[in-house]
Amino acid sequence: MSPTLDRARPLLPSVGVALAAGLAAVGGSYLAVGRRPAFVVTPVDRVVLAVSPDALVAFAITELGSLGHQLALVTALALTCVLFGLAALPGVLASQGGRPAVGVVTGVVLPGAVAFGLTGSSVSSVGTAAGTGLVVLVTAGTAGLGAGEDASPRSFGRRRVLGAVGSAIGVSALGLFVRGSGDGSSQPGLDVPEDARPEVRQLLTQAKNRSLAVDGLEPLVSTDFYEVDINNIDPDVDRETWTLSLTGAVEEEAEYDFADIEAMDRGDRFVTLRCVGDQLNGRQMDTALWSGVPVAALLEAANPDGDRVVLHGADGYYNEFPLEALRPGLLAYRMNGRPLPRAHGAPLRALVPGHWGEINVKWLTEIEVRDEDTRGYWEYRGWHGTGPVHTVAKLWQVNHLGSGRIEVAGHAYAGTRAIETVEVSTDGGDTWTEAELSDPLPGEDVWRQWRHEYGAAGTHEVIVRARDGNGTLQFPDEDGPKPDGATGWVSQTVRPR
Repeated sequence: MSPTLDRARPLLPSVGVALAAGLAAVGGSYLAVGRRPAFVVTPVDRVVLAVSPDALVAFAITELGSLGHQLALVTALALTCVLFGLAALPGVLASQGGRPAVGVVTGVVLPGAVAFGLTGSSVSSVGTAAGTGLVVLVTAGTAGLGAGEDASPRSFGRRRVLGAVGSAIGVSALGLFVRGSGDGSSQPGLDVPEDARPEVRQLLTQAKNRSLAVDGLEPLVSTDFYEVDINNIDPDVDRETWTLSLTGAVEEEAEYDFADIEAMDRGDRFVTLRCVGDQLNGRQMDTALWSGVPVAALLEAANPDGDRVVLHGADGYYNEFPLEALRPGLLAYRMNGRPLPRAHGAPLRALVPGHWGEINVKWLTEIEVRDEDTRGYWEYRGWHGTGPVHTVAKLWQVNHLGSGRIEVAGHAYAGTRAIETVEVSTDGGDTWTEAELSDPLPGEDVWRQWRHEYGAAGTHEVIVRARDGNGTLQFPDEDGPKPDGATGWVSQTVRPR
């Protein structure tokens, strides 16, 4: 064995204890504040996302979907544990060097100071310091209990590490038990809120009644709305202090607080959103009933002098596109009859009819009118998802009904062009049949469901395509999402049972 390894071996237990303290720091912070911006992982996660190469980000979006975000978060968690392990190491060394009091104090103060420097939150800092302090205290006590025993130094080291890991896991498990594994911002499955306005109740009931009765197919109002943004930990915007600014090339700049927005005339709209990174038959396309303020009212008061607009979010995200695309939009602060969830942009988000999801900025804080072109957040990274969505028919459900009968179904969407027909081929494209469509919901930017039942024996290829309200057939050539959205006809091999 090399001399270097011999010298390093005595330090390994201390390093193990320090890493356990780092885990406890993350667990203590999570226990204190949950998955919020003050969580110590948040700034590290932002750095991970910011320094990730564009090619890696594109791969994560197009190939991994939500898994890419999860991997980035796991990376940030690991780096944060290492960071706070280093902060706790001096305390661990002091504690195991016969100075337990100094070790515990150091193991509390240094990680707490680092946490405050990262987050500026005293609550998160206290939770972080408590986590590391507990680990250092437990290991100091474990060493003290074993000091009089006839045991080898290796057994002392093993005992300290096990005590540290056990206490770190305990703190983390307590945090998960108290706070849960998410931020609790999303809505549960759709129901019609009892306290909703009559107009909202009527529209949601209409959506339920017009949904096709297909087992396994999501209804016309989504019960599990996709979430895509640049964050793993969403902003937590206080609507009492939040404001929306209208700035730039306008005759008169304006600022609105939440009470101002609520006092304006309200509109209720069914709107479908689809992410530009959505795969051809992916699941990043959903519909909700949104309530809010028509953008036109704010623009009319400001009298804009430019033809471009940049929307800014509280998370630092921004996007630029033609002002005329925004004019018929909605600034939503309610979703399906309830207050807008944090994960979907509370207190206010933009909805731009018929365009890719990336310009529907969440946590909206500023509408900036410009008289010259610029590039948005994703345009700098090689995407061009600011235009109208492509027409698509999704094949999301295959049901074997018995006696050789098969049911295929899904959703179709064409932005503001609407869906006219969906056509299905069960023989690989040789012949086509029109599918049954759900009755359209009110609104110009809403998907429709489709279903088709047929008889078939043996393995066969099902292909679906849509025709929009202009009579234009969905583009047949298959291409990936980058840079401006996936194209092609969805196909699936169906096998008998």
